[in-house]
Order: sequence, then C-alpha cells, then structure tokens
Amino acid sequence: MDVAVAPIAFSGSHIDRADHIRNDPAALDALRTAQARLLRMDGLDPVLTDDSALAWGSLADASADSELVFLGIAQGVDGEHGCFAEVPATTPSGGPHAGPASWNAMVVLESGELAAYGTARALVGWHMRHRFCAVCGSPTALAKGGWQRTCSNAACKSEHFPRVDPVTIMTVECEGKLLLGRQPRFAPGQYSALAGFVEPGETIEEAVKRETFEEAGVRARDVEYVISQPWPFPSSLMIGCHAYADDPAIVMDETEMDDVRWFTREEVTDALAAVARGEQGKAFGAPPKAAVAHALLRWWADRG
Repeated sequence: MDVAVAPIAFSGSHIDRADHIRNDPAALDALRTAQARLLRMDGLDPVLTDDSALAWGSLADASADSELVFLGIAQGVDGEHGCFAEVPATTPSGGPHAGPASWNAMVVLESGELAAYGTARALVGWHMRHRFCAVCGSPTALAKGGWQRTCSNAACKSEHFPRVDPVTIMTVECEGKLLLGRQPRFAPGQYSALAGFVEPGETIEEAVKRETFEEAGVRARDVEYVISQPWPFPSSLMIGCHAYADDPAIVMDETEMDDVRWFTREEVTDALAAVARGEQGKAFGAPPKAAVAHALLRWWADRG
C-alpha cells in the first residue's frame, strides 16, 4: 500500500550493492584502487563535511589493522568506483550498540547518503559483535567482502551472516481514533506507535496482535502491511502495520509503558504539523520525520 510521504529514512541508497562481486576476490581487489572511496566514520557515527554531506576518503585512510567492508559500487564524475567502510580492530567507546552521538547531524543528510550510512553502520556494528564464532568460540575472519564471517577453526568453519531483526510497529484504530503509547525513555509528552520484536515461530500478523495486547490490553484484528524501514540501531527492520480493534478498553503494561491512550484524527494531524515547526502538538508530541512511526501516523491521518 502506497504511503504519500517523503522517502523513508535509511532507504534508497545510491550505491549498487553488487552482490555478484562479493564472492569474487579478484574483482574485489580490482576495486581497491586509488579511486576507491572509504566512508569516514567516528566509531559508528558519520563524519560530515562542512556542507552536511557524508565525508569520504581513500583506502589509504584506513588503519593497517582494520578490516574493509565492501558496500558496493557508486557512479562518480570519473566513472564507477568501489565504496568501502572500515571495521576498526578495537570496539570504539560506547560499544557497537551505542546510539548516534548526533542524531540532528545525521538527519540533515540527503536520503541516498543517509541510506548508505545506515547500511555501513549496521554492517560495521555487526562485525564488531561477531569477532568470535557463536558455535565454538574461535576467532572469525571477514569473508565475501564483509557480508560474511567465517570461523577460523578448521574443525568448525561455521559461516555467519549479517543479521536483521524484524520489529513490528503498528497503529491500531478503533471508533475513528488511533492507539498510541509512550515509554519511559520518551521525551515528555511524546507518543508513538506501539512496537515489538517478532518472536520465533510467529508471523508478522501474530506479532502485531500479541504486542498490542501485551502493551495495551487491546485485541487487534485485520492486520495490514503499510511500509517498512531499515533501522541500523543496531540492525532492525521496522515493519509498519495498521490494525483495527472493536473494544477501546485499555489495560496497560506498566512495566513497559508510561501511558497508552486513543487520539482523534484531528489530534494526530495537529501533532504531525507541529513536528515541522519544531513544536509539540496540543495533545501530544509526534515522532520525528525520520522515524517510520511518523510515516504511519501520516498515512492514517491522510487517508481519512
């Protein structure tokens, strides 16, 4: 189902992932030239130019003991060139799970560059967390241009691949109102769509219904997919859905939520408009534009 909003953040990278090259050592070596570009990062945060663009260097800027991850091929003014990111030999302070040091600096990036950074962040963070084999504990080594790690133990040789954790994030509608909640970590007055990880042996629809009931005590039905978003903090895929409920009664999970309530379409529309002004709406503060929850609220507000 189409969503009439701006391109979703962290999607639409201009870099061709060039999957066919990853398992071709000779082709990868041929891309490691003086024209190759290295994405400059401060730990897991992006380094920006004075023009608020991603800062790129050459492979000569990489540390001698780091690993290089192949992001893909980009088209430049001087033709095609390989794009790489650096996995530092030691984990930066804050660890691979740390959030962005400057979220405001990140979201000024053009959408294609933000997507390229999101891919690099998720991939580099995964490498930091998988330096050792989950099967036997031996060190692992980068393979397939950085899209795999292989156990160094000859008796094991387990192959490990970048993980993506599916998360359902959902708006639920009842009697013309929308169910939103706030967690303790939210800014004062801010509300968002309910969300939760998809568990093993569970469909997306089942996860939406379970999480809605667990967090709000509301029975959801007729789940429909709306939109998705890669979210590299550290490696989630946000699966945006919409559902309906017949009974508005709320029984909130007080261990997870500060508040859960229903909002009218007018209140949601007002909160969304306030985001553009850097303000909080009269009834609540809506999620920022970069979040898929903002797109879900916009989709619901516009369809009415």
